[in-house]
Amino acid sequence: MVMGPTHAMSGAALWLAGSAVADLAFGIDQTSAELVVGTIVCSGAALYPDIDCAGRVTENKGGSTVARSFGVASLMVAEVVERLCYWFYLLTKSKKDKKRNNGHRLFTHTAVHAALIGTGTGFLAAQFGKPAVIAILFVLTGLAVRGLLAETVEKKGWIVVTGVSLAAAYGMYRLLPEGRDYWILGLAMGIGCFIHILGDMITKMGSPLFFPIPIQGRRWRDIGLPNKIALRAGGKEENRILLPILTVLVVIGMFYNVPEIQALLFDQGGQGASN
Repeated sequence: MVMGPTHAMSGAALWLAGSAVADLAFGIDQTSAELVVGTIVCSGAALYPDIDCAGRVTENKGGSTVARSFGVASLMVAEVVERLCYWFYLLTKSKKDKKRNNGHRLFTHTAVHAALIGTGTGFLAAQFGKPAVIAILFVLTGLAVRGLLAETVEKKGWIVVTGVSLAAAYGMYRLLPEGRDYWILGLAMGIGCFIHILGDMITKMGSPLFFPIPIQGRRWRDIGLPNKIALRAGGKEENRILLPILTVLVVIGMFYNVPEIQALLFDQGGQGASN
């Protein structure tokens, strides 16, 4: 599968690009704080589907990067999710679907799941406002930080991740305006999950994007690029080409969408010219 930083950057880049289009084409305006929250949610959601990959819970080892975001607590969640995904696979698989012994890269890697989790997130944010937004932001900030800084936070990862998530949640609570409808976070969640699936589809393993639509008699048919052109996770193409491109797109997106950044740069340029 695609590595954590690439997943996270792809979510951030897509949300910033979409925000620019929404502003230009439909007049959907966001404050800087709302834009940051949406970007964080989409970035974290672009890692979330791998919560179906558990490790050794009692030893706090193994599992996906995001499953280790909050230490044993998130590993336990991952264990439950993986087992539920595996049992659901056994209930729904066709005769032609292959035998499996775990629940990774199953239901959480489908378009149906992306739509359901996006709808549920949007409902919670719209129904309960800022308190729900802060809870959502706390979790997804943790996933994003763990994905982007996997090596940096490896030794004391969950402590660092939890601290950053708490700080971000508190900061956004103070900055976000009252009386707004935050349904758009559901869209960010759904888009993030979907971009994760697309990211896995450019690797050799693929994802069961179209479940439960039968393809060649299989409900859980993995869709991906042919092996000859598929990316290798963590390979040169990902690290030297794809990740740098996504990073540049995120920087451009932040510059375009956040007026404060433009004002800061232009003001400094103007002061330099006047001096």
